[in-house]
Amino acid sequence: MKRKRTKTVKIGSVDIGSGHGIVIQSMTKVPTVEIERCVKQVYELVEAGCKLVRIAVPRRADTEAFAKIVQKVHIPLIADIHFSPDRAIEAIEAGAAKIRLNPGNIKNPKDIIRIIDSAKMHKTAMRIGVNEASIADYQTKDVPGDKRVALMLKEMKKYVRLFEKRGFDRLVLSAKSSDVARTIEINRKISETFDYPIHMGLTHAGLPEDAEVPSAVTLGTLLAEGIGDTIRVSAAGNPVEEVKIARKILVSLGLYERSEPELVVCPTCGRTEINVVQLAQKVKEAISSIHKPLRVAVMGCIVNGPGEATHADVALCAAKNKAYIYRKGKRVAIVPDSEAITALLNQLHKL
Repeated sequence: MKRKRTKTVKIGSVDIGSGHGIVIQSMTKVPTVEIERCVKQVYELVEAGCKLVRIAVPRRADTEAFAKIVQKVHIPLIADIHFSPDRAIEAIEAGAAKIRLNPGNIKNPKDIIRIIDSAKMHKTAMRIGVNEASIADYQTKDVPGDKRVALMLKEMKKYVRLFEKRGFDRLVLSAKSSDVARTIEINRKISETFDYPIHMGLTHAGLPEDAEVPSAVTLGTLLAEGIGDTIRVSAAGNPVEEVKIARKILVSLGLYERSEPELVVCPTCGRTEINVVQLAQKVKEAISSIHKPLRVAVMGCIVNGPGEATHADVALCAAKNKAYIYRKGKRVAIVPDSEAITALLNQLHKL
């Protein structure tokens, strides 16, 4: 799919913009002053697939800790700033590759200019992050959705003009809501209005199991339209789960290379003679240690089984008391059901 053209912005060693891949990022969720815990979580996120990690710095002690964390990791770090211009400047001086500013709570132009001048001096990128919930005008249930989108865009334009007037263009833009439709619409508006890279995500999307679908709908819709350069899935709990969801979204759109097997399972119906779900769960566990972009199918009847086997690298078509094993669309074995998973693995290891 063709991406809408945006500028390239350098964030430490990472370039974002339409000439580059979609960058996954997340945020640490341990106290920043607990430096070793924070460093550990940064590396867990890197291992999961993050190229950028954001860290909250609400207090002076946090920016002091941030400076030490920067020295202990090889990934560019983003400082998350709210309310305090001083924290922003401290984070820039501490080595932040990018800082996130919220127009909803840093409004004084003199403060913003101080931050801009410091960022220019240190070649630090900045994300203008408009959050619907933090803009005072939105904090009433009576404001209709279309007006909220218009207000977010107005706030973004005002902030960007101030940066551009100061000669600063190392910008990334984002506007987020917990509402799927409004997040999609405001990002469309930003894409139409600006050519800066866009950071996308839903705010406070829920527990991982609840955040996955709304995040996939929001990000999937926009990415399929060519909008977006970097994404963060917001979910309560372990941030590694956020990265896993983000990777699945990008893989499903063909924007990210798969590095693990894809498991295709028939939905089951009255034709099946075995417990397909139970079998698929056992297969999923058996292939969990394989790190190849293979397609594995587990089917329970003759209607879709042979067809899915044709499109899979390896397939298991289960019948009562026996299983048919396919490799690259060709049937290679018929085995008792007790040997089905072993036979499947044998064929996978030949690929």
